[in-house]
Amino acid sequence: QVQLVESGGGLVQAGGSLRLSCAASGSIFSTAIMGWYRQAPGNQRELVAWILSGGDTSYTDSVKGRFTIARDNTKNSVSLQMNSLKPEDTAVYYCNLRIGMQMYWGQGTQVTVSP
Repeated sequence: QVQLVESGGGLVQAGGSLRLSCAASGSIFSTAIMGWYRQAPGNQRELVAWILSGGDTSYTDSVKGRFTIARDNTKNSVSLQMNSLKPEDTAVYYCNLRIGMQMYWGQGTQVTVSP
């Protein structure tokens, strides 16, 4: 059973930075695709960034140049460094692990960016 535990959310002013972390249990981490999603009130959950086991990354357009996803396969962890935050980045952020057709989710961590 895979468990994902996020940390690092909080309240920050626009222009500030936050770093989210996700720790994963289980032995499949190194081969999994890791991602960060977010969901704002009234919106669908959207993919923010993902990273392959080899380190290739992809970002949604709205965060390119501001967010950086990274993983440490030796520690079964993935992070999301968020800089130049904007109020529209306010959402619950979820860590996601995907391997094959299976997907696992963390409990979510709130990020609130004030104007």
